[in-house]
Amino acid sequence: MSTILEVKKLTHTYSAGTPFEHRALDEVSFSVDRGEFIGIIGHTGSGKSTLIQHLNGLLKPSSGTVLLDGKDIWCDKQFTRQARFRVGLVFQYPEYQLFEETVYKDIAFGPKNMGLNADEIDRRVREAASFVGISDEQLAVSPFDLSGGQKRRVAIAGVIAMEPEVLILDEPTAGLDPASRQEILCNIESYRRAKNATIIMVSHSMNDVARLTDRLLVMNGSKLAMDAPPAEVFVRAQELLDMGLDIPDVTQVFLRLQQMGLDVKPVYTIEQALETIRKLKEGNTHA
Repeated sequence: MSTILEVKKLTHTYSAGTPFEHRALDEVSFSVDRGEFIGIIGHTGSGKSTLIQHLNGLLKPSSGTVLLDGKDIWCDKQFTRQARFRVGLVFQYPEYQLFEETVYKDIAFGPKNMGLNADEIDRRVREAASFVGISDEQLAVSPFDLSGGQKRRVAIAGVIAMEPEVLILDEPTAGLDPASRQEILCNIESYRRAKNATIIMVSHSMNDVARLTDRLLVMNGSKLAMDAPPAEVFVRAQELLDMGLDIPDVTQVFLRLQQMGLDVKPVYTIEQALETIRKLKEGNTHA
């Protein structure tokens, strides 16, 4: 896979030179490949939201660089503008940013800003709506007549309609019921598969990131504390707990089994747990 985003020694300081100076990011470095699903986890105030706002040029680094296809996104104004379309960012509770009189117009807002013609805008709106499970009939209604989960899907569709190569989501399932949470995550995965898009998702749900992501970035105190696949991150469960983070429910269960003297390895998905239990029933003492 080829690298699409590269972050090099990214540092961001708020209110520099004042009594309120605060370093939110401290020399953070990592790269992201095309088609990867990256999870970002960390306690409140660890720098997660500041980090993702640098990835499409909403914030400018105090020092360090963000490269898109090997090119600094701040190299010139034209490229910075392109980066904001190529790297789409969905904020937490994006439904509060809906404002148009119909669902169609809301989803069309981004593509219109890109200067696309009416036919291309229409194609993108309908395709994005399909990705998130919005029907043709719903395109004609006011977004404010929809349920909370449907509003969230409309807001995500508005970013998807710009067909970003990288889709960044800040807590996309926050505040939703379990059924709506699962629908949103399926919508995101559908877009990823159809477009070979890169997904970067900030989440407090360790169950979700354990199940969905290829790699986890763990932020702690403005620094990147870990950068590894979920299996390598969650095996360091005690370190995560010491940082004030949760671990997947199933990992907690198996840690308790270890404490009770059972010879089991840590797991982080239900599938792994079932396989371990199967081996135990078959008499394998090193499950």
